[in-house]
Amino acid sequence: MVCEDPTAFPTTLVIDTSYGSTVSVVGEEPIHEADSRLHVERLQPNIAAAIERAGLEPKDIARIVVGTGPAPFTGLRAGIVAAKALAFALDAQLLGQDVLEPQAVWQAERRLRADGGVAAEYRHLVLAVNDARRRQLYYRLYESVIEPTDASGLAKAGLPRPIGDMDIAYPNDIVERTNAIVSDMLGEDDRPIVVDVIGHGVEKYASAWLNLIRRGELIDDSVLHGAGVEGPILFARTAERHHVDGDECPSEPLYLRRPDVSVPNPLKHVLNHGGADRAGSDRAGSDRAGSDRAGADHGADRVAAEGEGGR
Repeated sequence: MVCEDPTAFPTTLVIDTSYGSTVSVVGEEPIHEADSRLHVERLQPNIAAAIERAGLEPKDIARIVVGTGPAPFTGLRAGIVAAKALAFALDAQLLGQDVLEPQAVWQAERRLRADGGVAAEYRHLVLAVNDARRRQLYYRLYESVIEPTDASGLAKAGLPRPIGDMDIAYPNDIVERTNAIVSDMLGEDDRPIVVDVIGHGVEKYASAWLNLIRRGELIDDSVLHGAGVEGPILFARTAERHHVDGDECPSEPLYLRRPDVSVPNPLKHVLNHGGADRAGSDRAGSDRAGSDRAGADHGADRVAAEGEGGR
């Protein structure tokens, strides 16, 4: 399966702050800090502890795989900044990986194991989510891809096929959009469809999933700290597959939510005063009116003088 070899990345460090913080040298048990009030300040000590636990020194780290979200701004930024700083200081390769895709791979792995390592006769969809707070979820829908059996005779989960874009929405809206997609897919072939939902926020919005058609398993957990040693291996393996396929694996953060900053409104008019622009306009208009009046007066005087001269 995709994560059967913990020695494939012996000097790879995984850092993710998409939900709390998780740090691990691949092949070791991850260190997870769930308290969002403390995970940033404990990030550096946890990184040092993870490297020491693996029997390594910082200079031994050759690759860093960092979670790019989607997640709220502050915590996500802390992990990415730490990863970039370490990669620069250690001259290590830096790969970015979103946190939703490995969730889908993990769930495909779990389904395969439950089915005895044999590809099932149904279409398996995974709705991967992450809590975005403000009663919203980050999400993306995937269809599991099962690769041909290897020498062991067992199938394995490949990179899933994304269905639609990564987005942020309220749970009920996510269910409505997913149901529309599933309804369209039902007419494509005779295979049944199962939709599993996995990630932080599943339990928090449990009532919304009751309206999901073809609903399968509901799992409120993260591959990075819920799968034990296997989680960071799978996370790093997913990023490595993209890299081998030519993906640059950028480490730019995925916020998805629009900024809370907006362009301020113009100054309010007070006592019929239009502000600086109006005042300037009024002054210009007044100057023009004065000039016109002066011209008119001068013209009248000239006419009067010519009239007097004619008499």
